[in-house]
Amino acid sequence: MQQQKDLQSSGAQPTDAQVEVAVAAFRMLCDATRLRLLWALAHGEHDVGNLVAAVGASRPAVSQHLAKLRLAGLVACRREGRRMLYRARDSHIRALIAEAVHHADHEVSHIPRHD
Repeated sequence: MQQQKDLQSSGAQPTDAQVEVAVAAFRMLCDATRLRLLWALAHGEHDVGNLVAAVGASRPAVSQHLAKLRLAGLVACRREGRRMLYRARDSHIRALIAEAVHHADHEVSHIPRHD
């Protein structure tokens, strides 16, 4: 947490490793289905069946996207009986998704910008 504050307050450039991980995360977000999945997962845990209904994609497609998101470290999962429950990995991911969608809302709705 202190390292994050130091980076933000000092204006220091991120390291090469930080940039690589950030780019990989943004790469995962450039797919509409994955963004919709992360939006749902940012608001709670869901199993694949619920996610299929929420995003309107096929079960195999949702499973493949979840695998990619897990591999990228954006999604975590846990087993509950026979079901796997998925969620956004942490508060940073939830905030990233919220900010991206709120930014889009400003663009689409022509809401005045704010700082």
